[in-house]
Amino acid sequence: MQPAFLIITVILTLLTVLPVSRHEAWWIRDLDFPRLQLFLIILVTLVLELLLLDLSLPLTWGLVSVLLLCLIYQAWWITPYSFLFPVEVKTAQAPDPQNSIKIITANVLMSNRNAAGFIELVREYAPDILVTLESNSWWQAQLDCLETDYPYTIKCPLDNRYGMHVYSRLPMVNRQIEYLVEPDKPSMHALIMLPSGHRVRIHFLHPAPPSPTENDESSERDAELVIVARSVTDADLPVIVTGDLNDVAWSRTTRLFRKISGLLDPRVGRGMFNTFHADYWYLRWPLDHLFHSRHFTLNSMGRLRSFGSDHFALYTELVFEHDRDDEQNGLDADEDDEARARKKAMNQRVNKSDVPQPEQHAHPI
Repeated sequence: MQPAFLIITVILTLLTVLPVSRHEAWWIRDLDFPRLQLFLIILVTLVLELLLLDLSLPLTWGLVSVLLLCLIYQAWWITPYSFLFPVEVKTAQAPDPQNSIKIITANVLMSNRNAAGFIELVREYAPDILVTLESNSWWQAQLDCLETDYPYTIKCPLDNRYGMHVYSRLPMVNRQIEYLVEPDKPSMHALIMLPSGHRVRIHFLHPAPPSPTENDESSERDAELVIVARSVTDADLPVIVTGDLNDVAWSRTTRLFRKISGLLDPRVGRGMFNTFHADYWYLRWPLDHLFHSRHFTLNSMGRLRSFGSDHFALYTELVFEHDRDDEQNGLDADEDDEARARKKAMNQRVNKSDVPQPEQHAHPI
């Protein structure tokens, strides 16, 4: 029995240690995703070793010690996305409809044909802004019925699983579609106005993941995230960034994005809000994200019910409370973080100046 536990311990140790490397190969970076699953597997294995192995043997305590270190390391990454950790974004004190913004972020799955179920979900939650990922011309034809209530739109139907649509009931100007890193992976950028008159800079992203069928490395995804982060850090206006980032909330790249941008993650201290994979409860992690500047507090956030996609939709309601921004603190960047961000951008020959800054060319809304 001991040889079997030795082999299992070695495998779990490798799966824990490999992502420590900053190597961008897809098979290494994808090990960032299942940290919760690895944590649980390590925990079960650790308990079994304590119950089944001879505790008088030094080898047993060696195996137990190694697994305990792996368990602590995995817990370090995922604990912030649990109720054991202090919230990063304060709860709204008195939600004001004039200063609130409700957003649904949904990867609809291009082959999914349950548009009726999705539209029912949208009408039920009545967001101010709806962003869809993987939406092609067929999905656009189905979603255009929403334009009566959502007259401000940005549309980019594509059949490569990177189409994107935005429907907004809030006034939205300087709408731009940009291909920041890859020529077939769009992003959207706009300036919106809350009912109170406050302007908000908003970015919608869907970079490609590192995978054997997409990109061999994470460099393209990482570069898109860091140039957006470097762009918004200088913004004077409130900022929201949302989309399917094809990265998990606790990865090195997402943490780097948060550090460089200064944006906050409302999930910290509240939960993981695992949006993928909708069909497999045992293989779920947070791929769909919403980050925002310190101008906002959180009224509510939730993962919505399944509508036939491999993703659940993410619902977020923020409240503009600028007088509370000194109560909220995110992650801080150091010189090493800045250098890493610059290197990732340089490797793909992109720059923060490639990211639209809609407030610089603001027209009356």
